Amino acid sequence: MNFELKKVPQHIAIIMDGNGRWAQLKGLSRIEGHRRGMDRVDDIVAFCRELGIRYLTLYAFSMENWGRPKVEIEALMFLLKEMLVTKREKLSKNEVRLVATGDLERLPPDVLQTLRETEEMTQQFNKLVLNLAFSDYLDTAGIPDPDLVIRTSGEFRLSNFLLWQSAYSELYFTDTPWPDFGREALTAALEEYQRRERRFGRTSEQIHGGD
Repeated sequence: MNFELKKVPQHIAIIMDGNGRWAQLKGLSRIEGHRRGMDRVDDIVAFCRELGIRYLTLYAFSMENWGRPKVEIEALMFLLKEMLVTKREKLSKNEVRLVATGDLERLPPDVLQTLRETEEMTQQFNKLVLNLAFSDYLDTAGIPDPDLVIRTSGEFRLSNFLLWQSAYSELYFTDTPWPDFGREALTAALEEYQRRERRFGRTSEQIHGGD
């Protein structure tokens, strides 16, 4: 790694984009693309935990996503529930707290129940807070604004994700689709983040002690 661990961002937010396109390029179903995307979450959560990052927000489902074909939405909900159940033990072992924000009442009752159970099971942990986001306009009270917002798969827009909270965030866009966004890709994003000067509306001279 070429970046300094002491300078890693406190909060990273990721728009996980490109599962479907990744699958199509490989001759796979969109559902398989989403499954590979869910598998990628595990690796990124573990890496952020190792780096000492305190908050990780993953944009899991937007309002627009509800307009997708019914079979795809049902598959996404099934995969989400499956991930929550199978990863509970690992979350607890690594002292990762799961929280969820957004319009959660639109989730199927069994998925919402599983989500709430997982939140309760991990609520005492604080090594890393994993926030699953389910809406365009989110109330993230208690979670600091993201230092770095990443969007995968080559789209250069935020799609209404955390617009207010991201006012002073560093934005990083990559062509890498989410299923391929591993530790090396996140390292590249962190290296770019550390090359930037965060001014929060001030001038460079003010930050460095000039007039």
